Amino acid sequence: MPQKEDSSGKNAAKSFGEIFEAFGEAISKIFDDPELKQKAKEFGNSAVEAANTLGSRFKDEEVKEKFKDAGKAANDFGKNVEDFFKDV
Repeated sequence: MPQKEDSSGKNAAKSFGEIFEAFGEAISKIFDDPELKQKAKEFGNSAVEAANTLGSRFKDEEVKEKFKDAGKAANDFGKNVEDFFKDV
């Protein structure tokens, strides 16, 4: 069973980095800026490394709750952006 927890921590870390990569890519396309895209990718990779370092903490209930809050905030942000552009 510990293998599953380690795998889930790594998946969470990878997803965490992918959030920043996807966001940076979207922003770089909006502003047509390849340098911004590269910086976002570097930041995403850095976030993955940091999350991997803290991977064992993904099992802590307090950390899980904080990531749920972060996920909700990201979801709310995405919905607000989507709603904004529906009105435009």
